[in-house]
Amino acid sequence: MHIRRVVTGHDNSGRSVLLSDGTPPRTVAFQSIPGHAFAQVWTTAPSPVLPAASGDPTVGQTTLLPPVGGTSLLIVTFPPDSTMSASGFDPVAAGEECVARMPDLAQTFEPDCPGMHATDTIDYALVLSGEVWLEVDDGDDTVLRPMDVAVQQGTRHAWRNKSDAPATVAFFMVGASRT
Repeated sequence: MHIRRVVTGHDNSGRSVLLSDGTPPRTVAFQSIPGHAFAQVWTTAPSPVLPAASGDPTVGQTTLLPPVGGTSLLIVTFPPDSTMSASGFDPVAAGEECVARMPDLAQTFEPDCPGMHATDTIDYALVLSGEVWLEVDDGDDTVLRPMDVAVQQGTRHAWRNKSDAPATVAFFMVGASRT
């Protein structure tokens, strides 16, 4: 996955400057799930302030899910579902790698219903390329294509790629609390 991230900020006199231009440091290509990758582009703490600190909030980050009021921008490439049924695919290794690379998100996944999960976030999911299916509790699934946006409100769901090509989705997540 190649993502170019351009970050702006302020110099000592308050003028706008480019702070960085390149690949987000937290970019992961899964070894056990060919074609599956993510880049955590940026995060904010609850109630961010400006001018923002000059450090990169993704460096050293181990979580993907934001705290209540915080945000996380994540871009994910989903390989075709057929990847998980291909000869040589090791579901145990895939599960272990998911836990190692995205522990907070991995723990939301249901072992008895692969892919299904719910997070304490409001997610804006924008399909950048390919096709991906959003599956919800009632068994209904909806295909989303480039420039389609799903608003996920902490509901139980799964993302499925029933096509023969990868799908890339940008997720802007806002941490929420449940009642």
